[in-house]
Amino acid sequence: MRVGVYPGTFDPVTLGHMDIIRRGAKLVDRLVIGVTTNPSKSPLFTLDERLAMVRRETASVAGAAIEVVAFDSLLMDFADRQGASIIVRGLRAVADFEYEYQMAGMNQQINNRVETVFLMADVALQPIASRLVKEIALYGGPIGRFVPAAVEADVVARVGQIGRKGE
Repeated sequence: MRVGVYPGTFDPVTLGHMDIIRRGAKLVDRLVIGVTTNPSKSPLFTLDERLAMVRRETASVAGAAIEVVAFDSLLMDFADRQGASIIVRGLRAVADFEYEYQMAGMNQQINNRVETVFLMADVALQPIASRLVKEIALYGGPIGRFVPAAVEADVVARVGQIGRKGE
């Protein structure tokens, strides 16, 4: 069985993430979406909320069996525990490639049994980044073109709880 891991913070999950999930699911028998914490980021949603959001959005994705799992460890240790032979990463721009290329090299040094596979984001989705979606939402801008409808509702509700910027 070919197992792949698609790691990320998914805060929130975007249409770009969903594109990579759909396409990555075609490459493996089982796709594990690893939802992680990132100390350098300030999440809008808790880990449990992000897990629920990704599970909800991936429930109808065809292809591989999809599992959504939390992790807070080195990616290669997580991949090893999942029995993965592939790490799936999405690329939007040259800047993404430079960072991901460096990470893939480091990961290869840690565990050379796991290959990193890069998928180019759909051209229409390339500008989408969770960080930008949050920023737009915090200033009251429209985010419906960047996230699934239910995620838009989640983000709008959270921004309503914490308050918009510039008010």
